[in-house]
Amino acid sequence: MHVLATAGHVDHGKSTLVRALTGIEPDRWAEEHRRGLTIDLGYAWTTLPSGEEVAFVDVPGHERFIGNMLAGLGPAPAVVFVVAADEGWRTQSAEHLAAVDALGLSHGLLVVTRSDLADPGPALADAGERLARTSLGQVPAVAVSARTGEGLDALREHLDDLVAGLPTPDPGARVRLWVDRAFSIKGAGTVVTGTLEQGTLRVGDEVEVGGRRLRIRGLQSLERPQEAVAAVARVAVNLRDVTPEDVPRGTPLLTPSAWHPTTTLDVRTSTDPAELPGTVTLHLGTVAVEARLRPLAGDAARLTLPHPLPLVAGDRAILREPGGHRLLVGALVLDADPPALRRRGDGRRRGEALTAYTGVPDLPTEVGRRGAMRRSHAAALGLDPSTAHPSAAHPSATHPDVVVEGEWLLDRSALRGWATALGDAVRARAQAEALDPSLPVEAARAQAGIPDVALVPLAASTAGLEVRGGRVWLPGVAGSLGEAEEGLRAIEARLEQDPFAAPERPELEAAGLGPRQLAAAQRLGRVLRLPDDVVLLPSGPAQAMRRLAALPQPFTASDARRALGTTRRVVIPLLEHLDGRGWTRRVDGTLREVVRR
Repeated sequence: MHVLATAGHVDHGKSTLVRALTGIEPDRWAEEHRRGLTIDLGYAWTTLPSGEEVAFVDVPGHERFIGNMLAGLGPAPAVVFVVAADEGWRTQSAEHLAAVDALGLSHGLLVVTRSDLADPGPALADAGERLARTSLGQVPAVAVSARTGEGLDALREHLDDLVAGLPTPDPGARVRLWVDRAFSIKGAGTVVTGTLEQGTLRVGDEVEVGGRRLRIRGLQSLERPQEAVAAVARVAVNLRDVTPEDVPRGTPLLTPSAWHPTTTLDVRTSTDPAELPGTVTLHLGTVAVEARLRPLAGDAARLTLPHPLPLVAGDRAILREPGGHRLLVGALVLDADPPALRRRGDGRRRGEALTAYTGVPDLPTEVGRRGAMRRSHAAALGLDPSTAHPSAAHPSATHPDVVVEGEWLLDRSALRGWATALGDAVRARAQAEALDPSLPVEAARAQAGIPDVALVPLAASTAGLEVRGGRVWLPGVAGSLGEAEEGLRAIEARLEQDPFAAPERPELEAAGLGPRQLAAAQRLGRVLRLPDDVVLLPSGPAQAMRRLAALPQPFTASDARRALGTTRRVVIPLLEHLDGRGWTRRVDGTLREVVRR
């Protein structure tokens, strides 16, 4: 599949054109039909003469909805730029083209609509010249009438040529899907949609959303169920254990542990950053977020974001005036992990280095000097972009002393040193702590001197260790409860018969299960520990949900206590646990309800 965005002035026939090509109404809201005006993003698709499937993201043209327009244009690899023959170039034509240019889009097609109402020649010539002065360059152009159908066959042929020239994405690349819609379907739960730019999504896979790992329950593309969807594609993702409010537009769905979210960026702007306001709205993908802007030197600036985003060198963004409609400038991310600016003059020196540096130092020397370097640092230093961008060729093919892992370029000798130190640390822990013979990944990182927790699995694999449950283990070692094993088995057997008869503290102590033994049992996945010393089996919450779902909704804590056959000591922390997992929710101060999925 291929994905194209529309662009152009309001009421120049973008939605009408998409409807004529696909037979699908892209305007989804009653308000849009009432006003005859596209307000939000619309979606439609068709099969081209070559057999290729193409999906359209139809964007609003009115200046009041430019934020929605940028959300549709941001993830798209190509644009269909629309100008009406009877009106020619207009205000939003210029603004949409500025956005296209700021995002660096180089694949596109010019379509002059309403050719039955006026001679399309002047609009074709004028718009073609304007597009040629941007990142699009000279693009094919065609005149059509969606009302009469004239030119639509020629347009389909041009679309075939356009999609044939688009770059082929890497289906094995890490996923970063920017959500553009989130909604709930009865019986299915939460569904999010977006344009998958690279990588592959599969049913059953986990994705990282806001620091949580969520499992993909189902996939659709072009309203057809799929077991897997590879980029580029429009995709609908059915997620478990999340509500639509948890995944608003601009939320990224990520390959777990493959991205390094950042709040600080060094960028190159398309105009002097000293002329820009100190606070701007950053648009990238479908996200729009306020950022503080600090000019450095030349065309370089530093942006500080209010919360972390998974950005990398090479990402292109748009900066706008907060609260206004004026499109400001484009921004190219040079470094998504820049050094701190602590001393007087650091900003100027940093800006000069980013603006003036054009050399290409030897990659193994640069990486070896540091032991490890983020790819974003490599780009900022002027290293070959083909080795600095995550979707590019593997640099170790050219530099055998360099290992690539996610956002990092690593010196092999440094990696071997971390692996040795990590193995020593885990073996020492196993000898000293039979109850807890493993290290949390962050503690392992610190003890081995590894620069990023994302590199711990690679170092562990190099050392012949295992990473399980967020901890690093010796191979085949699972931990032992020692003398407390017999007592734990007795409590497990009782909870199998009565899942919510949580043992009291004296019974736990008599079984030899103090805080350290219980912590070890939880790490082994044998118990679930809740506040106030409430101990259940890990299956307890699921069993509770089956009983609570059978209650009249909403229900009180007393209703839940009776349904579960337990005490208030157990039911209150259990209900709070279910709330935290999103399985139940409070209706008011005393009532809860099961969240239907």
